[in-house]
Amino acid sequence: MQLKPGDVVVGLLPGAAETKVRPGVVVASELYLAERPDVLVGILTTKPPSHAGTTDYRLRDWQSAGLRAPSFFRAYLLTIYRSNVTVIGSLSERDWESVRICIRSALAI
Repeated sequence: MQLKPGDVVVGLLPGAAETKVRPGVVVASELYLAERPDVLVGILTTKPPSHAGTTDYRLRDWQSAGLRAPSFFRAYLLTIYRSNVTVIGSLSERDWESVRICIRSALAI
């Protein structure tokens, strides 16, 4: 499956409380995706964070990303085989840039 950074996917993804079919966003680089059979994904949720922090982001263009409801990015990152996800859309440029800022804020790199 051809994936690219910023793609919105759905699959059986673990969350903080449970594993279920949920959306996520591909946060792996093009280089990572070219070399590996897995993919790095950040969780998307419809539940607003109770205490939104610098690593949380409300998507502005959720409908054009293929999502069915207003959604939030959470910097809850996981690795999953790409065969376990399906692409449903991609983030707008402004949402993707904001998600990247959240990831940089979350990681000590």
